[in-house]
Amino acid sequence: HYFIQSNLRMVTKANGSVSPAESLQTIADSQHMALDTSDFAKYMDGADPLARYRQDFHYPLNSTIPAADLAEPEEECIYLCGNSLGLCPRAGGLLVEEEMKRWRETGVVGWFEGEPRQWASFVEDALGQLADLVGAEESEVMIMNSLTINLHLMMIPFYQPTAQRNKVLVEAGMFPSDLLAVESQITLHGLDPAECLVRVEPRSGESTLRTEDILQVIEEQGEEIALIMFSGVQFYTGQLFDMAAITAAGHAKGCMVGFDLAHAIGNVELRLHEWDVDWAAWCSYKYLNAGPGAVAGVFVHKKHEERKLRRLAGWWGVDLRRRMEMNNEDIPLLPGAKGYAVSCSPILSTMPLVAAIEMMHSVGMPALVEKQRLLTGYLEQLILETFDSTEVQILTPSSPGERGCQLSISFTMDLSGVFGEISRHGVVCDVRRSHVIRVAPAPIYNSYRDVLKFVRVLRKVIKAENCNSY
Repeated sequence: HYFIQSNLRMVTKANGSVSPAESLQTIADSQHMALDTSDFAKYMDGADPLARYRQDFHYPLNSTIPAADLAEPEEECIYLCGNSLGLCPRAGGLLVEEEMKRWRETGVVGWFEGEPRQWASFVEDALGQLADLVGAEESEVMIMNSLTINLHLMMIPFYQPTAQRNKVLVEAGMFPSDLLAVESQITLHGLDPAECLVRVEPRSGESTLRTEDILQVIEEQGEEIALIMFSGVQFYTGQLFDMAAITAAGHAKGCMVGFDLAHAIGNVELRLHEWDVDWAAWCSYKYLNAGPGAVAGVFVHKKHEERKLRRLAGWWGVDLRRRMEMNNEDIPLLPGAKGYAVSCSPILSTMPLVAAIEMMHSVGMPALVEKQRLLTGYLEQLILETFDSTEVQILTPSSPGERGCQLSISFTMDLSGVFGEISRHGVVCDVRRSHVIRVAPAPIYNSYRDVLKFVRVLRKVIKAENCNSY
């Protein structure tokens, strides 16, 4: 265990020379094992300090996955889809039932009375732990709404175009809902997205963006850019952008800078306050494991507290002690991110998020990132050793500092057949753009054996697919 932890620390050194592949090979050599063996995966799982958290989740069986008709029914499926929807924490259901019981037994009284929480204020109790997950001060974060709604709420104050500065800079291939939100905000200002939307494209023959190319566009067009809005982690390729560098370059040109952290929160270490990011928004159902359509969140940097920014307002953005006065005279919005809340949180659907935040906070992002880098590195190494590059290519950057859990794997063959067959063997992942499978081993509940089983199933299916093509 100590030996593995030492190698984990080597992997996570910023710009260090030790890669995940080298660390894995060092561990394997010390135990006289091969990387692609069950013994090695079992050894790694046995020494994994986070392995115990798997039991805190409801892990699906093959019998509950409709497509898994070729897998052993009572075995756990191979769930590698945390980039789309995280698994269900057991504690989430318990908290929901607690509040259902309170509702049944007390009715409206639950808003302001009861232990350990009151509905009117319980969201605030989770903000300190949430702030730690994104590298923020407690006053800079708020739990509210859903992601796209929050993007709109953030762009209203932070996209204020002028005749000279009206463009929005985004990554090419940004998530479709984000793009719709940006285009509609441009249109609301009476402007044309065709003229005001600037996309940074990958170089010819490349799948991901180079940081220097992003910074060059900011340098060249920054005086015309009102807002830079990027993903933290790109949903399709899994690329982790250099948010600190993008923010600094944008501010040097007078731009506002915000990020969609849907694929970043709970996945990579974030230091939003330190990086001086103006704002960010995220969903909570991927790596935070808060449930389908879970309540989302926002970050607004403390430096904006004293600014009189245009924004939408509602009852939940003012002081709780003043809300019940039913008098709108002289009721200022709350300082910080809380002042951007409009409506009350949906109590029952927020409880799984509270449970998820508590769990993630107890583990800590440094520990999650340590395992993530080695676990995803293990997946990458097995893919590279098992498949020919003419069959399979990894789109995601190979550097651990430029990605999170996810690998996006591109195929040269008919993916519909491959994906259908691995699903029948109990693999749960997803397909994008007809030829890419996204695979994301989540360190809080996935194991090395999950990764090995996935690669073995994929190898079996591709071998059969190749034989069928002759």
